[in-house]
Amino acid sequence: MSTVTRSASASPCMALNGIVDASLFPLKSTSDVVNLFRRSLTSAIEPDLTLLSIVVGYIELSLTTGEAAQAAQAAQATLGGSSDVIMGNSVPFPVVTHELIAGLYKKFQNILSVVEKPKPHRQATRDIIKKVSDVIWNSLIRSSYKDRAHLQNLYSYLSGNKLDCFGVALATTAGCQLLGYRDVRLAISEDHAWVVFGQKHVESIEVTWHGKGSEDKRGQDIGAGIESGSWLYLGGLAVVCERGMEVAAICVALNISLSANSDCVEVAELQQQLLWLLYDLGHLKRYPMALGLLGELEEINRTHRSIGCEQLFREAIESSRTHYHNHHVYPHIFQGNYYNRLLKYREAFAAWANAADVIRLYTYQCRDDEEIYKELLDIANELIPYVMKTESSGHSARSIIRDSEVFANLLRFYDGICQWEEDSLTPILHIGWAKPLVTNITKFDYDIRSQVVIKLPEDLEAEQAAALEAKKAAAAVAAAAATAEALLHLEGNNNNNNSVVKKDEPKSELPTTLADLTAACGEKILNPDFLLQGGGQPFADQKQQTAAVVAAEQTTSSEATHNNNNNCSNSNNTDKEAKTSTTTSNGGSSNTLTQLSPSEANETQQQKAQHKEAKLEESSNKSNALVEQAPLAPLVDDYDPFEIMLKRPVITLYSQKMKGLKDLLLAEKLNTHAISLQVTAQSVASRKVRGVADNRQPATISATITAISSAEGIGAGGGGGNAANAAASGASSASSGDSSTLAATRPKRTRRE
Repeated sequence: MSTVTRSASASPCMALNGIVDASLFPLKSTSDVVNLFRRSLTSAIEPDLTLLSIVVGYIELSLTTGEAAQAAQAAQATLGGSSDVIMGNSVPFPVVTHELIAGLYKKFQNILSVVEKPKPHRQATRDIIKKVSDVIWNSLIRSSYKDRAHLQNLYSYLSGNKLDCFGVALATTAGCQLLGYRDVRLAISEDHAWVVFGQKHVESIEVTWHGKGSEDKRGQDIGAGIESGSWLYLGGLAVVCERGMEVAAICVALNISLSANSDCVEVAELQQQLLWLLYDLGHLKRYPMALGLLGELEEINRTHRSIGCEQLFREAIESSRTHYHNHHVYPHIFQGNYYNRLLKYREAFAAWANAADVIRLYTYQCRDDEEIYKELLDIANELIPYVMKTESSGHSARSIIRDSEVFANLLRFYDGICQWEEDSLTPILHIGWAKPLVTNITKFDYDIRSQVVIKLPEDLEAEQAAALEAKKAAAAVAAAAATAEALLHLEGNNNNNNSVVKKDEPKSELPTTLADLTAACGEKILNPDFLLQGGGQPFADQKQQTAAVVAAEQTTSSEATHNNNNNCSNSNNTDKEAKTSTTTSNGGSSNTLTQLSPSEANETQQQKAQHKEAKLEESSNKSNALVEQAPLAPLVDDYDPFEIMLKRPVITLYSQKMKGLKDLLLAEKLNTHAISLQVTAQSVASRKVRGVADNRQPATISATITAISSAEGIGAGGGGGNAANAAASGASSASSGDSSTLAATRPKRTRRE
C-alpha cells in the first residue's frame, strides 16, 4: 500500500501553522471540524484565521443557501407557516476537501501579494493596514451588503467577492496575520469592528464601514467616535481580541438562519460545540457577547450537564462588569428576554432596567445607534405592553401590577432611555414611546405607586452632606469627652502629688451639667426641657433617676425626724447626768455638740454626713434597679429609614424628564395628558449642542405641566380644549409676577363695597 506524502511548502495549510496539516482532511462531520479547531487552539503556533474562516464559511453556506434554503422553504410551506422547528435537513453535511481549501487559501495569498511583507521584528503601521484594507475593499462588488446574511466569512469573499462590515474587518486582520504582521488585532463592539495595532494595542484604525450607506471610514482613528459618546464604540471599552478570541469571533459570526422563519440545526450544533470548546479553553472569559450567544443556544438545546443557560447569562453580565466597567448592553438584554420567555416577569423587568442603566452612559447618535434603538424600542413597545396586558387581565394578588418593585424598575428603564436622549441632536421619545409608557403606568394603582421612594441626585447630595456633618459632630463630642476625662485625670494626679488637701476644705468639681454630659455622652435619649428651655437634667434617664433619689432622700429625712422625736422623748425620761455624757444619738445633737470639743464635734459631723451619703447611695441603687427591671417603651418613629428600605423600593431618577414626572407619578390620580406632554414636548425643547444647556427651558415646561395638571384637576369632566386653555392661562398667570399672587389671595368684595 503506497502513501502520498505532501511537503509543507506545497500545502497552504502549512503556510502559517505547522500543526494543522493535510492529514486532517477531508472533514466529514461536525466532530472533525471541532477537532481541527482544537488542534489549532492548543498548538504552540497561533491559529490560522484564514484557514478556519474558510472552513466554517464553506460549511455554513453549503447548509444554509442554495438547495438547503430551497428545501427549508418547501418544508415551511408544508407546515403551513407554523412555528414548528425543522429538525432535519435534506442536504447532507458537506465534505471539506483539502483541494478546495488549498485553492481558496492560495487565492487569498495572491490578492495580498501587492502588499509588502514585514522585515524581521517590524510592526504594522497605519499605512500598511490601510493598504490591506484597500486591497480587500477594491475587490468587493460595488454594493452594500449590510443587511444580508452569510457574508461575514472569507469563503464568501473568496468565492463571490461579498463581505459585510464585520467581514471586511476580519479579512483585514487575517490578511495582516498572513503577511506576518502579528501585532494587528481585531477589536469588536456590540455592532461594529475595527483594528488595533502597536506593541500595546493602543492605536486604532477604521477598516470598514457602518450603517445603511457605505460611508467610508477606513483609515480614521476611532477617537472621534468615542468622544461623541456613541454606543457604537462602547466608550473605548470594546473587546480587544487575542488570537483565541478572534477564533471565537469567527464562531460567533456564524449565521444559522435558513430563511426568515427557520434555522439550520446542523450549523447551530456546530456553532454550539465550537463555543463550548472555546469556553473550556478560557477564550470566552472576556467576551460577553459570545457567552450570551452560547446561553441562547443552550436554552434551545441543552448539551452541558452542569452549566445551564441562566448561569451563562450571569457570566456574560459579570464579564461586562469586571472587564468593561459594565458598558455592554446586550448581556442584560439577553438575560431579560430569557426571563421573559420563562414568564419570570419580575426578573425580566429588573434585567431590562439594568440594560437601561448601561445605555444611559452614552449619547444617542441616530446613524450609529440604530440597532440598539430597535432592541429597546421592541422592549418598550412590544414586550412590556404584552406583559402588562397579560398580567392585568386577572385579579391575582401575586401579579406584577401589585408589586412596587416592578413599578420602580419600569421607571428606571425609562429613566435610562431619557438620559440616553439628553445632549443628543435627535429626540428619541416621540408619541410612539409616550403612549405605551402612559398605558403601562396606569396599570399600577396608587397604593402600589406610593410605595416607591423616588429620590433625586440633589437629595443624595443633601443626605451625604448631613451624614458628614453628623460624623463631624460625633467626632467633636468624642473629642470633648476625651478632653474632659483627661482634665479630670490630670486634676486627680495633681491633688495626689502636689497639693495637701485639708479635711475641712471642699473638693473642687466640674459643673454639674458638663459632668452629666460627659458621663452620658453615649446616651441617645435627650430631655426636651433641657434642650428647649435649659431647665432640668440633660437626659431623660437622669431625670428619672434624680426624681427617685429625691424621693428616697425625702423618705430618709422623714425617718430621721421620726427617730429624732423618739430619741428626744427617751432622753427626757433619763437621768440628767446622761445629758452631759457623750452620746451618738441624733436627738439632742445640738446640746451635745455644744459640750464636746471642736475636734470631736468635727468628727461627729463627718460621721453623720457619711451616713447620709450611704443612705442616698442605697436609695439611688434601689431606684436604678427599679428602672432597669421596668421594660423601656419602644421609641415611636414615623420615619424609620431602615424599615422603609426593607419594605419599599428606593430609586434615584437622573434624567431631566423623569425628574419632572416625580410628582405626577406619585399622585393619587394620574394626569395622563401632563405625563405625555412631559415625555414628548421636552424632548424637542431640550435639544442643545453637546456641553451647552439652557436652564430656562425646563422651568417653563414644568410651569406648563403644573398648570395643565391643576386645570385638569379642577375640570376633570371637561374636554381637551378646556384643558389646553387652562394650561395657556395657567402659564401666563405663572409669569405675571407677584401681583397675580396678591390678587389671588385678596378677599372678594361685597356688592355694597
